[in-house]
Amino acid sequence: MLGNFEYSNPTKLYFGEDALSYLGGELATYGKRVLLIYGGGSIKKNGIYHDVIKILKDADKDVFEVSGVMPNPTLEKLYEGCRVAKENNVDLILSVGGGSCCDYAKAVSVSTHCEEDPWEKYYLRMEDVDNKIIPVGCILTMVGTGSEMNGGSVITNSKSKLKIGHVFGDKVFPKFSILNPIYTYTLPEYQMVAGFYDIMSHILEQYFSGTDDNTSDYIMEGLLKSLINSSKIALKEPQNYEARSNIMWIATWALNTLVAKGKTTDWMVHMIGQSVGGHTNATHGMTLAAISMPYYRHIMPYGLAKFKRYAINVWNVNPEGKSDDEVAKIGLDQMENYMKELGLVMNLTELGVTEEMLSNIADGAFILPGGYKILTKEEIIQILKQSL
Repeated sequence: MLGNFEYSNPTKLYFGEDALSYLGGELATYGKRVLLIYGGGSIKKNGIYHDVIKILKDADKDVFEVSGVMPNPTLEKLYEGCRVAKENNVDLILSVGGGSCCDYAKAVSVSTHCEEDPWEKYYLRMEDVDNKIIPVGCILTMVGTGSEMNGGSVITNSKSKLKIGHVFGDKVFPKFSILNPIYTYTLPEYQMVAGFYDIMSHILEQYFSGTDDNTSDYIMEGLLKSLINSSKIALKEPQNYEARSNIMWIATWALNTLVAKGKTTDWMVHMIGQSVGGHTNATHGMTLAAISMPYYRHIMPYGLAKFKRYAINVWNVNPEGKSDDEVAKIGLDQMENYMKELGLVMNLTELGVTEEMLSNIADGAFILPGGYKILTKEEIIQILKQSL
């Protein structure tokens, strides 16, 4: 384990089929005025909205709503949420939906009482929060982002075509999150498998870094093996509770900051994928899938030992009689086959990217240290071309 670090996670989780029954007890901790945030209306069709409203009314809460939160929440939508929250002086923001709703709720929580433009302060200058924060609670209906137990919040500026994430500190983490695997059953297959790959990408971004014998790498190998097994089952049996519950739990632990401790981390697949999303509004998990294979094949020679380990420990590649390079390549081939089996998007053209966009997409991808190779803009463009 590298360096010195501290670890805390203030989010309380309620997990399982009866998780929503704990909402009333949590509501008693907060004031009377609650801002309910949700997406396109699916929670009204499947009955979750009715159940949540009943609990809120039974708790004698005044409820204000912001609906229509999109998969890639926009800056304009953020301003709308801040206006509603401020005009009604809300005491709690309750997000009901997937990771985008959770991200959006956290953005509203830090931005409502911000005296500057939150886009400039939090997403361009990346400054810390120094104003009042409205507490957030999450009821999860889609898995993938891990936003239910971290401080991450991604917002898209449609005008500048920038999609930027800010990872806030402990004070912005959801105070509680309710995770019922059954709520994920009715998700369309495309969104479901995109979420599966978002989980995998979160783990790999933290796994493919460092050369020490790090406990976190062993944990991540276990998470990956469980994800691969359960996702294959869920693809065939979407209402398999064991598979869906495993995936929901993996998603949370993939990005609740635990496995990043004592490690360097990469995140370049996310930086490139988010830039693609800023230009196309494509589903986040699919942008990651389209970028991943060209990216990992590009950096593999610089982190060969870890890629060999990945092939052996995650994909069960037999190293006997093979060079390290051969073992690592077979592991990535196995990963690619798995991605195709899930039905993931494997090229950017399918997401609406054209060659003319590549230079601007590369400009929008923040280049981060920490991985096995610090990319140049030219390398990003090369990877993008291989992804078309």
